[in-house]
Amino acid sequence: MLSQNQKYPLTNVNLTIDNLAQAIFIVNRHAKTATNPKLLYKLKQESLKKLIEEGKAKKVGLHFSENPRNSRQQSDVLVECGRYTFHIPPTKADFLELPHLGKLDGLVRNPKAVLSLNSAKGLLQLYTGISDGEQPPLNPRKNQRAYQKPVFKKLGERYS
Repeated sequence: MLSQNQKYPLTNVNLTIDNLAQAIFIVNRHAKTATNPKLLYKLKQESLKKLIEEGKAKKVGLHFSENPRNSRQQSDVLVECGRYTFHIPPTKADFLELPHLGKLDGLVRNPKAVLSLNSAKGLLQLYTGISDGEQPPLNPRKNQRAYQKPVFKKLGERYS
């Protein structure tokens, strides 16, 4: 996480369960509409995995997915972290160990969070150790040769 002038990383950050859960919520919300959400989903996944390993979050059960990919039914693991709940992809062990809760209850909502995406990303990167690794998108035309005007020779002359 960077300070106001965006040059020096912040060192006085509280890595509490509520702060981390709020940061995961913000990152998850932005990942749903991002043009390239891979880093954001990776931050969410790794943060939740680390919180579960440390005992700060727990897997509650399985829910049917709202948007299954190539099948009619797909399940997601419901993870509870502080006052927030999240869904992550299940492992084979999750199907054996966790109860299936059925359809997602639309009445349960996460509390509002007021945190910028950059602050949330910085907090989760500090917690997980994952670096941004964001490189500017490559210009597809950069590898092409510069345009050259066609050269016309007089009739009978050769191109060399």
